[in-house]
Amino acid sequence: MSGHSKWSQIKRKKAVLDAKRGAKFTKLIREITVAARAGGGDPEGNPRLRLAVDTAKAQNMPHENIGRAIKKGTGDLEGVCYEEATYEGYGPGGAAILVEVTTDNLNRTVAEIRHTFTKHGGNLGAPNSVAWLFERRGQILIGAQERDEDAAFEAALEAGAEDVVKDGDQYIITTDPMTLNSVRQGLADVGLVPEEATLAMIPKSTVQVTGKDADRLLQLMSVLEANDDVSQVFSNFDIDAETLAAAGE
Repeated sequence: MSGHSKWSQIKRKKAVLDAKRGAKFTKLIREITVAARAGGGDPEGNPRLRLAVDTAKAQNMPHENIGRAIKKGTGDLEGVCYEEATYEGYGPGGAAILVEVTTDNLNRTVAEIRHTFTKHGGNLGAPNSVAWLFERRGQILIGAQERDEDAAFEAALEAGAEDVVKDGDQYIITTDPMTLNSVRQGLADVGLVPEEATLAMIPKSTVQVTGKDADRLLQLMSVLEANDDVSQVFSNFDIDAETLAAAGE
């Protein structure tokens, strides 16, 4: 499976961000605000906002917090002006890494990202240095205990998914970016409630990373994820099951 899929599993098991709900909410509020600013404050007419709001609700964010974030995005309330950017680089073992950020200070954020890469054995690259190794797709994660593999596969395809793969205790469902919300809703309608639904940068191929490089790479990913300005981190690494299991402990 892709580095993003594996990293999603590690985050879930390790609860990198959930240990600090405030930090999780900060990222979600920024996404809601930016989505509302870009496409309007009506979730029904703004797929990105609808996904952000649904994700926030799944994390038990209070409705008033969601409402304020939307109003800040539409300009109905005064708020911080956020910018989005993507940084690219390489981690230990040659793994390509994409870092998506939402920040009120790009100079501060890029300095922090560069420092994190350098400190953990990686290096920040130029724009488009690794982006060509990825493609944007919708990705939905569902617990494998919800349905047997044949039933899950059938339900996902009927909902409009492109592919379904079982990886450990999860089904990883891939969609066209434009149909992510409709597939997610179609699955929910038949009782398959996603653990996560997101627009992800999926690697076209993977790089095997082993030994100390694997440990350092996972540490780099973890520190990047912990940065409040970082929205998502993607990589094309492939790491053996034993190392991944240790990282999830």
